[in-house]
Formats: sequence, structure tokens, C-alpha cells
Amino acid sequence: MSDHRSKTSWLLWPAVVVAVALSSGPAAGQSSSSAPAPNAAAPAPAAVPVAADFVIGAEDVLGIVFWREPDFSGDVAVRPDGRITLPLIGDLVAAGVTPTALRDQIQSAAVKYLTEPNVTVIVRQINSRKVFITGAVSRPGEYPLTGPRTVMQLISLAGGVTQFANTENISILRQEQGRTRAFNFNYKDVAQGRNVQQNIQLQPGDTIVVPE
Repeated sequence: MSDHRSKTSWLLWPAVVVAVALSSGPAAGQSSSSAPAPNAAAPAPAAVPVAADFVIGAEDVLGIVFWREPDFSGDVAVRPDGRITLPLIGDLVAAGVTPTALRDQIQSAAVKYLTEPNVTVIVRQINSRKVFITGAVSRPGEYPLTGPRTVMQLISLAGGVTQFANTENISILRQEQGRTRAFNFNYKDVAQGRNVQQNIQLQPGDTIVVPE
């Protein structure tokens, strides 16, 4: 890699360096269980399991890994405009495509600078797909939608309904083409195996309302 490319990459993308110290054995008078070096960097976040048809969205965090090219590799967040910026390559549209499609884009753009680039796109964090639950549950709030999830599963993640919940009149609110659509959910029925068709799979942006 040329000095020009190395310097440019360093300026555009601060690399995350993980130092690993190797030793043939402890020195005399030292314990073999010595503490790690205080300057050792934390490892990169693990990959989040995603479905094959997962589509990247704004605020998702991606790991872009070029094989044997650490100056090109690193983690990047998808901006609100749906783009990411990579060293030398510049801006690419990431929102609305799968990780595989983004990998192909990156490899096509990188051939100007690398011979036979080998790229992996890893989903580190999913921040674009969220569902919400409010009302009479133990832990109301927003939850990431990392894969298929039903109404009952989200209620369980939220700690379950409280003793004052009106479990027969739960609603799921969904935005469709600028309009709000409401689905009814009877917790007691589904919990007892009746009318289980109410236990629909959630979509990003859905809000579950559990009244008292």
C-alpha cells in the first residue's frame, strides 16, 4: 500500500487497533496470571444475527472489513441520509439495501484502489428497526426488532402486563401509507391458545398500547 493511501486513510477513518501481547512465558519473579496491559483496546462489538433479507437502515452500525487491508477496515454508522463514508471510496448509499448488496457495492468501488478486494459487511448494531410498547407493562419503552417477533413476545420482553392491565383491549398501532391502522389483541385469549391469529408479527415502528 502506498504512503499516500495510508496517510489519507488515517486522516479519514481513525482505525481501531487491538493490541495482543504474546510472550513465551513469565519472567522470573512474575506471576503467570498478570493483569492485561492498561492500554489494551476493547474488542470490536460482535455481529448481530440478521435474516438473509435484512435491510440496512439509518443509524445502524456496520463493520466494514477488508481482508488484509486494515487501513480500509473499521466500523461506521449509517447517517440519517442513508449514506456511509469510507476511506478513499467516499460516500455510498447503505440504507435500503442488504449487507450482501452493500458488500458488492463496496467491492466494485474499491477496485480502483485495491487488487481483488475482499470485503465483509457485518451488522454490529441495529438501531433503525424499533418497536414500542406503552401502558400497563413492567418495562414500557422502545425495543430493537432484530428478527421476527410477535405481540406476545414483545409483551414478554417488556416484563409482562401489570395487575391493573386491561388485557382484553390491547391495541397494536401501525403506520401504513400515512394512516394509522389499529389491530386488536386479547392477551387472555392468546395466552390460553384461543384466537391466536391475533398474535401478529410486528413491523418496524409498531406501537403496542396496553391500557389499564
